[in-house]
Amino acid sequence: MSRLARRTLLSSAIALAAAALSGTALAADTIKIGLVTALSGQSALAGEAISRGMQVAIDEVNAKGGLLGGRKLELVRRDDEANPAKGVVAARELIFKEKVAVLFGGLDTPVSMAIVPLANQEKVPFMGPWAAGTGITRNSGNPNFAFRVSAMDEIVDVAMLQYAQKNFKTAKPGLILVNNPWGESNEKGLKAALAAKGVAPAGVEKYEGNDLDMVPQLTRLKAAGADTLFLVGNVGPSAQVVKSLDRMGWKVPVVSHWGPAGGRFTELAGPNAREVHFVQTYSFFGKATPVRERVVKELMAKYPAIKGPDDITPAVGVANAYDATHLAALAIAAAGSTEGDAVRQGFYKIGRYEGLIKTYDKPFTPDNHDALGPNDYVWAQFIDNRIVPVEN
Repeated sequence: MSRLARRTLLSSAIALAAAALSGTALAADTIKIGLVTALSGQSALAGEAISRGMQVAIDEVNAKGGLLGGRKLELVRRDDEANPAKGVVAARELIFKEKVAVLFGGLDTPVSMAIVPLANQEKVPFMGPWAAGTGITRNSGNPNFAFRVSAMDEIVDVAMLQYAQKNFKTAKPGLILVNNPWGESNEKGLKAALAAKGVAPAGVEKYEGNDLDMVPQLTRLKAAGADTLFLVGNVGPSAQVVKSLDRMGWKVPVVSHWGPAGGRFTELAGPNAREVHFVQTYSFFGKATPVRERVVKELMAKYPAIKGPDDITPAVGVANAYDATHLAALAIAAAGSTEGDAVRQGFYKIGRYEGLIKTYDKPFTPDNHDALGPNDYVWAQFIDNRIVPVEN
């Protein structure tokens, strides 16, 4: 054999080996799913719940062989510290450096609202497992890359009024809202819900996220004749509202968005934390389903601190994130790719999926990027540090 022939054979062998190695490496590449959420501070418990729901779902997908020919899913997290600017920095890192196929946003509407324009610009699907601001999914993106498995303010606000009228005979509610985009979203939604029912609010009061005393705002609402309070805020300020009511000695029903569920509410608010009734999308208490039983077992096996449903808190963080992750995996599978626009369209191709919260049937359409509706909400309260459904 000539020297030229030997070189040709050697080159061919090297090329074939390189191709084989490349194919092996490609098959072994993980598909990264990003998460930007509060992993520190007063809402860290909720951020961890989202993480756990996502990880259990990822483990299930991987145990069944992964996606796209055996590629495993990998969760990559970043702490946004509930700060929109830090959330955008974290999102940019996950998009540009980690090359995530889907980016999950965490707790805070202001953070998610800051990230969504970036996701639309870079054509990376954004999935919301918690933040409820209406404008997160109903944004100006064309096409729109933001999806959600969570509550939505516009629907929650209608549910808050219905619940208050049914249970407390509410006729003149007072609104006390955090002064940020989440509060603005709910102010708009609550006013629309009230107007639709011909109800006039006693007043609308705002507070800053770091305020420690809401007595002035509450005093004005009391003087205006408020017979119920509609509360919107995360854990810390919601607790301050309860403590301010205690200082005033004002016993008034409090119907809340789900902010109190996000962390150490009972510890911060004191004994009257149990008087706050708040919306949820899921509870691990009540009639069990096969999916619930499986997920509880998996959570107990993976996280030793979880001994049973009492320890899965906040439940909505786990449940929303679990279902959202499986739906994202189905979208990637339907796309046959991790390319952003293909995955976006993959969400529209999802058919029937038996999830933790419910059985989904075509949960997303080009006109609706919210998988949950008003019939998927439950009402809860804290009893002995446990979030349990309200007994009506």
